[in-house]
Amino acid sequence: MSSLSILLLSISFLFLPLASAARFPCTAKNPSTCQSLVGYTPLNATTLGDVRALFQLRSFRSLLAANSLPLNTPQNYTVPALSTVRVRFPCYCSGGSGSSFGLPVYKVRPGDGLDAIARGVFAGLVTYEEIAKANNISDPNKIEVGQQIKIPLPCSCDLVGADPVVHYAHVAAAGSSITGIATAFGTTEDTLMKLNGITDPKSLQAGQVLDVPLKACSSSISSTSLDRNLRVTNGSYVLTANNCIQCSCSSTTWQLNCGPTQGISSLACPAAKCGDTYLGNTSSNSACDSTLCSYAGYTNSTSFTILTNLTTLPVCNNVASPVSQPKASSALRLRSGLSSWLNLLFLFMLACSAFIGN
Repeated sequence: MSSLSILLLSISFLFLPLASAARFPCTAKNPSTCQSLVGYTPLNATTLGDVRALFQLRSFRSLLAANSLPLNTPQNYTVPALSTVRVRFPCYCSGGSGSSFGLPVYKVRPGDGLDAIARGVFAGLVTYEEIAKANNISDPNKIEVGQQIKIPLPCSCDLVGADPVVHYAHVAAAGSSITGIATAFGTTEDTLMKLNGITDPKSLQAGQVLDVPLKACSSSISSTSLDRNLRVTNGSYVLTANNCIQCSCSSTTWQLNCGPTQGISSLACPAAKCGDTYLGNTSSNSACDSTLCSYAGYTNSTSFTILTNLTTLPVCNNVASPVSQPKASSALRLRSGLSSWLNLLFLFMLACSAFIGN
């Protein structure tokens, strides 16, 4: 792309309307909590450790799990500019909408403004108006260095239809479409539009934050288990039961696959077995049936115990494979061609606008 083309595109982006982030609806009558995801796309190269620090994640392993990265991945692992990192965090639903539960909290630095924090530091996942409202700031232009500011990340715990999902906050890139986003994340245009209150797919704006429902795997976890609300999407895994169990989602059967976490001392974890069959292993009953030792949760009521179930799996029936969602780890790469330029210019425009506003 020539320098002139880049300049013209830069100028055109200055006239794009800035889309505001939407609060994701939560329809539960009573307050509820769950795990949600956001897609964080930094303008500059960073590290996983810095991403963890920015979002104040309690566990570095949760960041690795959300992006399907090996557990031995170091904190200085490079996140290229314009790549997307999935961040899992606790969501609190109350009053008809969802927001991150207490964290992250950002400490104001010299030269910061709410708009720069919203669009620059947190890559457009929130707006300065939402930050001001969450922190009871009457004048967004008056914040002080060292002030602690809560960042209300958008989220939801709602079912979509009758299906459990993980709600993912996705910032629409320049040049993207409802059709392309729906296809990429294994949902439908109709679902995406209804969930986000969009009547005309052509009205999608660059920078608009969309609530994307990621299908979660079914499981046999007991309703009395401490992790009974565990939801895992394709292209990720979750550590549960005090990190003793690692669960991933199969895009073929959409059943939760769980087994002992590799690298965790067995001395700290109770045995996970169904009789003589270890968790995650199968045994054949007949030519068309096999038995799986599946994860059913854990309890700490009297002692730390991992619960299991024997599940019969038919292996002769032809089951259509659902659309696979893209693995998050594959997103940790620079986008190529025009798409990369469009995103870079759009983010550059946001940073310039925030700077001018200050």
